[in-house]
Parts: sequence; C-alpha cells; structure tokens
Amino acid sequence: MSSPQHQAPAPQAAAPVWQGAPGASYTSPIPVVRTHLGHAIASEWTKIRSVRSTMWTLGVFVLLVVGIGMMVGLLVEANAGDEISGENPLSYGFFGVLLGCMPIITLGVLTTASEYGTGMIRTTMVACPSRGRVLAAKGVVFFTVAFVVTLVSTAFVAMVDASLLSRAREPSAGEWLKATVGVSLYIALLGLLSLAVGSIIRHSAGATTIMIGLLLAPLVIAIFMFSESLQGLREALFEYSIPSQLGVWYSAAISDSGSGPSGWDPLWIALGVTAAVFGAAFALLEKRDV
Repeated sequence: MSSPQHQAPAPQAAAPVWQGAPGASYTSPIPVVRTHLGHAIASEWTKIRSVRSTMWTLGVFVLLVVGIGMMVGLLVEANAGDEISGENPLSYGFFGVLLGCMPIITLGVLTTASEYGTGMIRTTMVACPSRGRVLAAKGVVFFTVAFVVTLVSTAFVAMVDASLLSRAREPSAGEWLKATVGVSLYIALLGLLSLAVGSIIRHSAGATTIMIGLLLAPLVIAIFMFSESLQGLREALFEYSIPSQLGVWYSAAISDSGSGPSGWDPLWIALGVTAAVFGAAFALLEKRDV
C-alpha cells in the first residue's frame, strides 16, 4: 500500500466559461437581416395607410374629380345641343382634376413635413439611418398611391362622360390614353414635387402655401399684366401655368396651338422640375440635422 505522501492529487473542477468572456464565441438568437429599400417602402406604406389624413385627402380628391367631372358632363348633356358634336367628351373631366390638385398637393406635403412637425422623423431615422433611402421610399409609396387613385378616378369619369354625352364625337385611343394615364402621371408627379418641397421646407403650412402659389400664382399674375412690353412674359405664364398644362391633356386645341407645351410635353416638364427639386431635397437631407 502506498503511503499518503505518494497519492496522486485529486483532479480540480474546470473553471466555468461564461458567454461573452474573452475567447468565447456567442451567437445571438436574434437573426440579423441586412436591410434594403424594400423594408423602407414597407414601413412607409404602413405609415401612409394608417394615418387618417391620407384617407381624408384622398377621399376629397376622389369626390372632386368624380363628382365635378360627372356633374359637368350631366349639365352639358342637359343644356347643350348639337354644337358639341365635334367635341371630345373626355375634356369635361378637366374641371374636377384641376380642383383635385389641391388635396394631392396637401397629401404630398404632409407625407414628409408632418413628421418634422411631430418629431417622429427622429424615430424614422433611428430605424433607418440611411436618410436618402427614407426619402426614396416615401417618394415611391406616395407616387404609386397617387397614380393609382388618380387613374381609377379619371378612368371612371372618362367612361361616364363618354357614355353620357351621346352627341359628342368618339374619342380616339390617344385621347383616352392622355385623359387617363397621362393626366394621372402628371398629377402624381405634382404630388411628388410637393413631397420634395415638404422635405426641404420641413413645415406643412409653409410648403403647402408654396405649392398652392405655384399652382395659382402664374395664371393670376398673367391676368393682370396689361402692358404691351410684358406681352411675351404674359403669354409664357399662361402657357406654362399648371392649369394650362393640365388642359393640354384634354384639349387638342391647346395641344396643337403651335406655342407652349403640346402633346406629352407637360409630363417631361413636370418630370424635370420634380427631379431637380428631389435632388436638392436629397442633398439638404444629408447636410442638415434631423
């Protein structure tokens, strides 16, 4: 029997290894997903459809476009005679669309400026630190909503007016396309321009005032230009004002007048102006504090 002095020492228990200790690996149970523009678009879609201002402004827009468009068609059919035989029945949708610009402008401004007013933009930027991605997502969602709602409304009015005004001529395929798809793209771009202005101004009332002024001021100023020396400027204000550009989508007489925008020109003008203002909004968004 060996003596106690020669017995092997008892093995010591291994020290516990804690997760997070130096040299230890740790795998989080929470999956890490790389975010992209699609996530930002889903977030903005949730926001725009869950606030009451969207439903109210779009409801007013549809009411104006459909209600006034049908009312004008009914009045013309009831009171006009054979003098409308050569007229395009789709042109009477112009009046409702012109008034419908205001709620679309308001909604475009609110899509960006309202978040600055409430302070919720800070939460948005924490969730998505890429500011450009946030603005791009807002633009995609708003443009899609505005285009679809406008297209459905104008197409409905066009079909109703074409069936009501039995004494008017049959519209061509190009006139149908311009009075539905063309004007819907133009209105959606006008709202997108309002969204960019709202991002730059960051104040709902101020941005809305600027956009309403852009809508109405050129035409009002031109009306009161009586001087012969200002005749050229007066004509340019008339021809390039938003109401006149809207009229191009409905009236062949305006489109083929030989001066000012014609055909699909209003769409390219709106696209160029909106792209320039959106570029300025992106640049300022990266430089300024939230």
